[in-house]
Parts: sequence; C-alpha cells; structure tokens
Amino acid sequence: MNPRLKEQYFSKIQIDLINKLSLKNKLMVPRLEKVVINMGLGNDGNDKKILKSCTEDLASITGQKPVVTKFKKSISNFKSRKDSLSGLKVTLRKNKMYEFIDRLVNIALPRIKDFRGLNPKSFDAFGNYTFGIKEHIIFPEVNFDKVEKIRGMDITIVTKGSNKNHVLALLKEFNFPFNTEKKN
Repeated sequence: MNPRLKEQYFSKIQIDLINKLSLKNKLMVPRLEKVVINMGLGNDGNDKKILKSCTEDLASITGQKPVVTKFKKSISNFKSRKDSLSGLKVTLRKNKMYEFIDRLVNIALPRIKDFRGLNPKSFDAFGNYTFGIKEHIIFPEVNFDKVEKIRGMDITIVTKGSNKNHVLALLKEFNFPFNTEKKN
C-alpha cells in the first residue's frame, strides 16, 4: 500500500507545481530522492548501553536499523580517536521516506516548544534542505520514560530539483512549516 503523501504527490502536487513553476512536463518537477537522519553521540559513543538505547530510539523513529558511524581521524580538540564511534545514521528511500516526512510534518514538528517555523534559507548549492532538531523525544514513537538523555538530530532532505526556489515550492506543497517573518 502506498503512503498517503506519495499518492498525494503523484496525483495533486506534481500537477500544481507544473502550473506554479510553469514547467513543460512532469520530469522537470522537483521530487524527493532520500532522507538522511544523523544523531551524533559525542563522548557517549563508546558506552554500549547508551549506544544501544540510541539505536533503538532511532530505529523506532525511522522504522529502519541505523548504521553506526566512526571518526575518520583523531582530533585532540574534539577528544576523538580514529575509528571510535561517533554517531548513528539512517538513510530512508521510497515508501519509508514518504511515511517519515508525513509523520515529521504533521505530528513531530508541531510538538516542538516555541516553534516558529523552519528556516527557508537552509538549502545547499544542490537544492538539498537540512535542519536540526534539538530533542528527539518529539516523535511519538519514543518512550519518554525510558530516555536517559535527550539528543539532537540532523535531518537532510535530498531532492532532484533544478534550483532552490523549485525545491522550496515542493516542500511548501508538502506542508513544511517555514518561518515567513522578516527580521528587523
């Protein structure tokens, strides 16, 4: 069964974007390629108990087992040793990606305290959108009573889009809550 957001994209959002962006065909419409979720552990990466609990939390959030990442080289200022554990990473594609974005936008982001919206300028040169979450407990899959320490997450949405404005229009169609206030 296809996720709700995926069906909505192919039936409605694609057609709306063709009209809004004055594109010639469906192949020019920006689309989602993958979602990458990172959770850094820092000094706690060497503790097996903390690593296990973080792995379980991230697996319950994404529905997929995370990969343990390691430091590539030793840096004394960061107290890191080469090949010691640094964090967790999950790459979501296809149906799991659409399900995660649907839960993120409709359930998790509204649960953030004092949330004013996402920064609409957080795009890189390739049209990918990256933002951070300070508390991983905003997802309802995480049992708050079993969490020892609240951790942050970085979420990168990788798209196939020609420029930043097209990708921003795509994410707005997916109901991403962008901050529209002008700063003085």
